[in-house]
Amino acid sequence: MKKTNDLPIGEVLQQMVRAFKLKDDLTKVSIDNIWEAQMGKMIATYTRSLTLKNRVLYVVIESASLRSELHYGRDKIRLRLNEAIGEDFLSEVIVS
Repeated sequence: MKKTNDLPIGEVLQQMVRAFKLKDDLTKVSIDNIWEAQMGKMIATYTRSLTLKNRVLYVVIESASLRSELHYGRDKIRLRLNEAIGEDFLSEVIVS
């Protein structure tokens, strides 16, 4: 009996993402792409790095005053990025 490939390409890609555990990597790319759009050009300019580990986003900011301000608004940042991603992915944002 001949096998048929009757799964939609979207489902095949989702299975591949799960099988190779690529979810965090793909989400990191999404966050990198939406950071400036969600946070603004000025904040993006002072952002040295964005690192994602175990659903925690680590943000390194060059300006001390901006770092302090973002530290107090990290829950808003998490909510804003989760909304832009389209799911409740980030559990925490740490600004340093």
